[in-house]
Amino acid sequence: MSVKVGDKAPNFTLPSQTGASVSLEDYRGKTVILYFYPKDDTPGCTAESCAFRDQYEVFKAAGAEVIGVSGDSPESHSKFAAKYNLPFTLLSDKGDKVRSQYGAKTMMGLFPGRVTYVIDGNGVIQYIFDSMFNFQGHVQETLKIVQQAA
Repeated sequence: MSVKVGDKAPNFTLPSQTGASVSLEDYRGKTVILYFYPKDDTPGCTAESCAFRDQYEVFKAAGAEVIGVSGDSPESHSKFAAKYNLPFTLLSDKGDKVRSQYGAKTMMGLFPGRVTYVIDGNGVIQYIFDSMFNFQGHVQETLKIVQQAA
């Protein structure tokens, strides 16, 4: 089952890179950029995460919070965030349960896909960007949506 624009975003609670539990509900009232990516410290995921890092203050100024999600461990996320100075939360979705809740696709049924959701302050999905190889597009397209809404 895939969520669509206009659907209520499924709530979840996952461990962050600090080990703290984070829920989508924690961000009620804020726009959330929720991006699912395949794996820490790989070329495409690093490019995408660093692009979100480079625009993080612009997202914040527009009232949005960025959250990255992959199946990597909190320890892996901690190293990845430290290595690239990522200022936002990374969540560990062991077993890809939340990825499945959202219907974030896999590539060839094997590799976790790359999908970004813009969720408004009421928890409703406003935009979905799904592209495995357009790393910069995830940031550029979601930033346009957030800035239009601000």
